Amino acid sequence: MNFTGKTAISTGAASGMGLLFAQSFASLGGNVVMCDVNEEVLNEKVAEINILNKGRAIGVVCDVREYAQVCAARDKAVEVFGRIDIVANFAGGTAVRMRKVDRSEYPEFPDVPIDVYDWGIDVNLKGPFYFAHAVLKQMRKQKSGLIINIGSITGQEGDGYGIDYPTSKAGLMFGLTKSIAQFGSPYNIRCVCISPGPVLTRTNMANMKTLVGRAADPQEIIDLCLFVASDKGQFINGENIMIDGGRNAMGRWK
Repeated sequence: MNFTGKTAISTGAASGMGLLFAQSFASLGGNVVMCDVNEEVLNEKVAEINILNKGRAIGVVCDVREYAQVCAARDKAVEVFGRIDIVANFAGGTAVRMRKVDRSEYPEFPDVPIDVYDWGIDVNLKGPFYFAHAVLKQMRKQKSGLIINIGSITGQEGDGYGIDYPTSKAGLMFGLTKSIAQFGSPYNIRCVCISPGPVLTRTNMANMKTLVGRAADPQEIIDLCLFVASDKGQFINGENIMIDGGRNAMGRWK
């Protein structure tokens, strides 16, 4: 795979799979616009990429919940690299974990303050929606582009406590991805959702059962994203691709 001359925006790019995507894309010749709220770590990771791939990475501090900041990231990408070929929406997480909710204090879903769930829906669903709305203006002008949404096995399974997460991910996996693909088809714009099962971005993911008996290495998820973005993946559009080690094919477990 060769992405020379292509530009990708990666959100949540200071860590985890957003960072790994940016590193991998740059190593394959592409330019990356790395978006994150953590400016200090973001700048550090951009500098590391540019040591090996001079000038291919820039960082933009961006809270995906803020539409003005999303538009600023889009504008910076076009200003520096002239185009946007791919947007990969990695920013996200379960709100009750990310906001460090104490379950002994808030034992069940109705007990959790609503602003916690607001945060989760804003980051996990509105963020990708905002990025789509912003960058599709540029992609329409180019008459090309790809948006990669990141779903989750949880969007299929549900979660009786962290309800914001499966709600948001299901919205990405089906409604948003298919709708963007429908809008984009006259302009040669695709949209694909990649939905992982357990991934070893956190150690406790190893405890989730799969048919293959393990969690995914993060690079396995990124390799699928890169394939979809490459010349070899051009016939994939409007689809949610599960990469879950067969977890969704298992019988329902306790």
